[in-house]
Amino acid sequence: MRRHRIGVGLAVIAGVLTACSTDSPAQEALATAPPAPLNYVALGDSAASGPRIPDQVGEPGCQRSDSNYPHVLAQELAAVSFVDVTCSGAVTENIVSAPQGTSSGEVPVQLDALSADTDLVTVTIGGNDIGLVSTAVQCLTFTSTSATNVCKDRLTAGGVDSVAAAIAEHAPTWGAMLDAVAERAPDARILVVGYGTYLPDGGCFPTQPMLPEDADYIQSSITAMNEALKMQANEHGAEFVDTEPLSIGHDVCAAPDQRYFEGVIPQNPAAPLHPTAAGMAAIADGVALVVRGN
Repeated sequence: MRRHRIGVGLAVIAGVLTACSTDSPAQEALATAPPAPLNYVALGDSAASGPRIPDQVGEPGCQRSDSNYPHVLAQELAAVSFVDVTCSGAVTENIVSAPQGTSSGEVPVQLDALSADTDLVTVTIGGNDIGLVSTAVQCLTFTSTSATNVCKDRLTAGGVDSVAAAIAEHAPTWGAMLDAVAERAPDARILVVGYGTYLPDGGCFPTQPMLPEDADYIQSSITAMNEALKMQANEHGAEFVDTEPLSIGHDVCAAPDQRYFEGVIPQNPAAPLHPTAAGMAAIADGVALVVRGN
C-alpha cells in the first residue's frame, strides 16, 4: 500500500513539472525550427588556406587544405553553400582588385566569390602585406652568439620600426577591402580572423632558432598587426576574432602534438611558421563560438 502511494505521488509531481515546463506553441516552434540556411565564403592568405596540411584541394598553387579553418567551420555551422578562395601568398590587392599569379596559373580576384546571397564571410589577410614570414625568416639563426638579437636592432634602426611602419601603411587598405566586401555582400556578417600566438615570451632558442629579443619582437609585431586589423574591422562594420588567446601554450615551442603553429623544421604536415591541422580546428572552434554567440 505504501509503495502504491509513493508511485501515485511521483506521478502527480511529474505531471506538475510537465505542466509547468510546457512551452507555448510559439516557443516550441522556435525550438524546433531548423537553423537558417548559411551561405559562407572564406577569403584570405596561407594562414587560412593551410599549405601542406592534408588533403590539398582546389588550385594547387593556392595550397588549400580541406582541413583548414574555413572547411572545418563550414562543417560546424552546417553551411548549405561554402566557397573557399583562400590562397597562399595572397595580399589584400588579390582580394579586391588583382588576380593572383600562382605556380599553377592565375586565380581570380577573391571578391568575385561573393554575392548578394552571401551570409557569412571570414577573411584572414595582412601577413603578406607586411612581409611577416619573410621578416621572421630574417631573424633566424642556428648559431648561438653573444648577441642579444639578430634582426630587431636592424628592423628598428634610427628609431623607426619598419614592421610597424608597414602596418600603418597597409591598415587603410584593410579597411577599404572590408568596405568592398560589404558592398559585394551587403547582408553578410564579416569576420576578420586574426593571427595567433606563434611564439611564447622569449621564444625557445635553440629549439626554434630565434634569439629571445627577436622572438619577442616578431610576436609583438603580430600583436600590433592584429590590433590594426581589429581597429579597421570596428571602423568598417566588421567583427574581429582574436586567435591569440586560444593559441597560448600551443605555439611553435610546444610539443609537436600540442602545436597550433609549426616551427622552422616542421614536425607535423604543415608549412613552417603556419597553422597545423590542430591549429586550424581550434581557430574554427573559436570562430564558431563568435558566430553562435551573437
